[in-house]
Amino acid sequence: MALVDFIPSEGQRRIADAITAAERHTTGEICVHVTPRCRGNVMKRATRTFNRLHLYTTKRRNAVLIFIAYEDRKLAILGDAGINQVVPAGYWDDEVEVLARYLKAGRPVDGLCEVIAHMGERLAEYFPGERDDENELSNEVSFDDLDEDDESVEHDHNDDYGSME
Repeated sequence: MALVDFIPSEGQRRIADAITAAERHTTGEICVHVTPRCRGNVMKRATRTFNRLHLYTTKRRNAVLIFIAYEDRKLAILGDAGINQVVPAGYWDDEVEVLARYLKAGRPVDGLCEVIAHMGERLAEYFPGERDDENELSNEVSFDDLDEDDESVEHDHNDDYGSME
């Protein structure tokens, strides 16, 4: 299944617009990455994707990745070091739960737009917007169809968007 089968072109535009709006009030950067499969541990795969996309290159180390493996029904949200130093453990749990409900209902675009708006508000508490702030990362949904079945990665069986990290 291609990305447009999961998130149509119009939905991708809505998500990019939601990211643009959310980032207006924060120096934080929000990224969405979608892939069909994640056979291993979703957090390890999301971390590899975070690094592969160079999301750690922001000036304040305050990027957030929303990672969705739609065929395997897994998702993860993780922040960079700058965020993780200042937010409490479990900071993104509510967003994971909200997004999981939307994904289960077959409404990924609505869920992503809602979660992105809320993430922007929450990031603004720790990383308020600045006049000279520049958009450091693309607001477009990124996609790959890589099937990274890394045998060294512990496999998990959290499917149906349950027990997300």
